[in-house]
Amino acid sequence: MVMINKSALVYDDLMQKIDAEVYQLGTYLPSENQLCDLYGISRETGRKALATLAENGYIQKIRGKGSLVIEHRQYEFPVSGIVSYKELAQKLHIATENVVYGYDPEATLPIAAFASLGVDLTEEPVTAIKRVRVIDDEPDIIDKDYILKSVIPDVPRKAAEDSLYAYFEDELGLEIGYATKEITMEPANAEDRAELNLDPGAYMAVVRSVTSLTDARAFQFTESRHRADKFRFRDFARRQRKPM
Repeated sequence: MVMINKSALVYDDLMQKIDAEVYQLGTYLPSENQLCDLYGISRETGRKALATLAENGYIQKIRGKGSLVIEHRQYEFPVSGIVSYKELAQKLHIATENVVYGYDPEATLPIAAFASLGVDLTEEPVTAIKRVRVIDDEPDIIDKDYILKSVIPDVPRKAAEDSLYAYFEDELGLEIGYATKEITMEPANAEDRAELNLDPGAYMAVVRSVTSLTDARAFQFTESRHRADKFRFRDFARRQRKPM
C-alpha cells in the first residue's frame, strides 16, 4: 500500500498558487483551520506544509496574524563551484537574456577591485566585458569580466554575447581548473542603479573571483554584482570532528 504524504501535496499546491500569484505578495494564506477544511487534512499536516513553505522562503509566520507571502523569487548561484551563467540558466530552467553593455579589447586590469583576494596583480592588458543578466524580464545581475590577454589574446564580442566558457573550453580547448572567491555586501553604485533600475539605498551582493586553468595560470577576473533581494547563497558543510 502506497502512503501519501499529504503535507507534501498541500505544500506543492500552495507553492504553485503562490508562484501563480493566486496568493499574492504581501497577502496572507488561509488560516490553519481554513487549510484543514480546504484540503481535508489535520492541523498537524497543515502545520507541516506551512513550516516547509517558511523554510523555503515562501512565507513568514506572523504571530497573531498568520502566514504572510513574502518575496521568494531568488535565484541560487553556486558560489563554491565553477559554472557558466548559460549552463546555470539551463539547469534552473529560467528565462534569461544576456545584454553586453561594455566591450573593450584594449583595457587594463583594475587591480584595486581584486586586491583583497590575496593574489599578486599588475596592471596587465585585458579584454574587459560588462554584461547585464536579465531574468524573467528583470535586470538582476551585472557581470564584469577581465580576461588576461597574455593567456587569451582575443575574446570575440560574439563569445561574450553567448557563453565565455563555451568559447574557452570548446573552441580554444582550455581546461578550467579552480577559482578563488569572496562575497561582500555593498551599497549599489551609480552604475548598478542605472543598469538594474534600482532605487537609492539599494544594496548589492558582490562576488569577486579569480579563475585559473589547470596549469595554475590565472586568466579571468570577475566581479559579479547581484541585486541583494534576488541573491541567495547556499552551500553544504559537514563538521569535521577532531580525533580523540
